Amino acid sequence: MAKKSRKQQQPGGTPATVALTTAGVEYTVHSYDHDPAHPSYGEEAAEAMGVSPDRVFKTLVADVDGTLTVAVVPVAGQLDLKALAAAVSGKRATMADPTLAERTTGYVRGGISPLGQRKKLPTVLDASASAHTTICVSAGRRGLEVELSPEDLARLTEAVLASIGRT
Repeated sequence: MAKKSRKQQQPGGTPATVALTTAGVEYTVHSYDHDPAHPSYGEEAAEAMGVSPDRVFKTLVADVDGTLTVAVVPVAGQLDLKALAAAVSGKRATMADPTLAERTTGYVRGGISPLGQRKKLPTVLDASASAHTTICVSAGRRGLEVELSPEDLARLTEAVLASIGRT
């Protein structure tokens, strides 16, 4: 596992790392060898980095009343679609079509980052993130994570903080 601080990050990284560098945010990049046979991208990341699964957050794209919405929840749990809808004053949420999520965000499934997306989408960060000094989210490709403060993530994505995860 290689670690790079913001100052060591090479120019021309992923859109997520470029967005972080441009914003002047402190972050650490964690890379690992992605195993395509692993059943869970998020759990694989937590295991590979030796980080508790409650500090590694997955980025999911849902459709809330016809609007694509990003949900960022711990890999240790699941997304509560009803809570996500309520967090953005919606009525009904379903998981977005994976192809549409990839096309809209500019990232592939398993590598969707809440940062540097092709189209800015409403974002909800699970409130449990605020219990940690830093959390890890996808850096924009499988096998690459960024560690940053939940406050910086919320600010850069203009995220609403709400309890949208469940165990």
